[in-house]
Amino acid sequence: MSPKELVSAWVEAFNRGDADALAAFYTDEAINHQVAESPVHGRAAIRDMFAAGFRAANMVCIPENVFADGEWAIVEWRDPLGLRGCGFFHVVDGKIAFQRGYWDKLSFLRQQGLPLPTS
Repeated sequence: MSPKELVSAWVEAFNRGDADALAAFYTDEAINHQVAESPVHGRAAIRDMFAAGFRAANMVCIPENVFADGEWAIVEWRDPLGLRGCGFFHVVDGKIAFQRGYWDKLSFLRQQGLPLPTS
């Protein structure tokens, strides 16, 4: 599966809220770093991160553009509430080894009715 195909399949699993299917896309030692959060290390921890996220919020990824170059794929996305973001996926031997995501955490928390961080 090419990086672009993998990201398209990843989006489908994400939109089903399937943390187990998402985890299967990652290497055992993968890192998922959403810039609004601390990096998450390892497939099991990434699975737990997604499971917790799906329990807490209604998350939907609507791809606007998907790009690929070599081992990298990029998805520009939006959600039904207007949140926008971008994800970068480093795919090695058909698995995600590294992912970085950019999105506005405060807008997400407000839209989902979740508590805002305190300083």
